[in-house]
Amino acid sequence: MLRIIPVEDAEEPYRAPDLGWNGVFGDLFLNALTHEGAPGDLRAEQGLATQVLICLMTDRRVEASELRDGDENRGWVGDSFDMMDGETPLGSRLWLLRRSALYEGIEVRAEDYAREALQPLIDQGAASRVDVTATANHSANRLDLAVTVYGRNGAEAYSSKFELLWRQIDGVANPLTR
Repeated sequence: MLRIIPVEDAEEPYRAPDLGWNGVFGDLFLNALTHEGAPGDLRAEQGLATQVLICLMTDRRVEASELRDGDENRGWVGDSFDMMDGETPLGSRLWLLRRSALYEGIEVRAEDYAREALQPLIDQGAASRVDVTATANHSANRLDLAVTVYGRNGAEAYSSKFELLWRQIDGVANPLTR
């Protein structure tokens, strides 16, 4: 379970390292060797952005009825049996769309999956609201997902766009669909 605990009126003693997303996979960010406080160390300056990436890009376990023939369930197996009251499964169901065609209305499903995945940020008080817009780009054979998260004060705190690819890149299968 993803847990965000705001620290009030005190310096945060530990900050989780930042994750970056290159369109295919996530990785930890490192500080530059010229960084004033922690040269070459794990960067920990974008907690909300990292939490958004974890929420959206981690595969969520789904009900067996949601799987297509031949699909294996993904996500954290513990979510299927070890959830406490009030907890929700970690991640998103966006991975279910990887074998779908870019059909009319897929945008609505992608938006619903993304909102569902980001809801813990609101439930835990890290964000006041999220805006999600999906746009099918049929000529590029992809779905574009724009995400904006608003902080506790209502101001925009994070905004990014993601491409959910359906195509094969340069004749090599997309690593997300392996």
